[in-house]
Amino acid sequence: MYRIMFREDLVPNIHLFKMEVPAVARKAQAGQFVIVRVDEKGERIPLTIADWDREAGSITIVFMEVGATTRKLAQLKAGDLLANFVGPLGLPTHIEKFGTVVCVGGGFAVATIVPIARALREAGNRVISIMGARSKNLLFWEERLGSVSDELIVTTDDGSYARKGVVTEPLKELLEGDQRIDRVIAIGPTVMMKFCAQTTQPFGVPTIVSLNPIMVDGTGMCGCCRVEVGGVTKFTCVDGPDFDGHQVDWDLLFARQRIYLEEEKRAVEQWERMSHA
Repeated sequence: MYRIMFREDLVPNIHLFKMEVPAVARKAQAGQFVIVRVDEKGERIPLTIADWDREAGSITIVFMEVGATTRKLAQLKAGDLLANFVGPLGLPTHIEKFGTVVCVGGGFAVATIVPIARALREAGNRVISIMGARSKNLLFWEERLGSVSDELIVTTDDGSYARKGVVTEPLKELLEGDQRIDRVIAIGPTVMMKFCAQTTQPFGVPTIVSLNPIMVDGTGMCGCCRVEVGGVTKFTCVDGPDFDGHQVDWDLLFARQRIYLEEEKRAVEQWERMSHA
């Protein structure tokens, strides 16, 4: 069993847990993920590592309430226990001195981009970060991302805070500008990552995305998380989650993400009935 050391509600339906898992904290690197189960009968869900503290033996995860399992997870509080917490899984984000790197984080994936931006800056890169959300009330960690970036651009779809628009707009302006952009890392909703990759492709700038297909096993055994990259089948859990955004078959990824929509809907309805019983 794994203890929740600290809980914070960041914005509506997005929560932070700091977990006591020394073995995972010793090995965690930027870009990796964990798989958790709320209880012995629960499903396995992948969550990206948002931060870690090797001395304290803690791992920070940030998640959004989407389906029945994440809603059940959101009911827990500090001191409660999770049945399983496995990781770190996946390959860490490749970090070296590239030059100027643009990190794009959409929605709650800002929590994922922060440790990557930090590692890139520590490696000597100039880091320009772009973070976006639908509205002001869904933004979090602006100061944290700003503290590990040389420049921070914030957007909201509805214009309720900072710059109105989507993240691809300032990304394109940077690419068209005078300064050389050596690499782009985009993490967020699948549609956002797709359009970030399409934005950078004409400029020939290497673009890395973190894919989030349906996942079960997390160790390459089940094949559920397969994606097609450059015409080759890859398993996100062991070959990723980072891939070349210009090589991803986005249409196939969208289709695979929709496979269990009806089952997920019924699970949420059942959860809501049980919660109000």
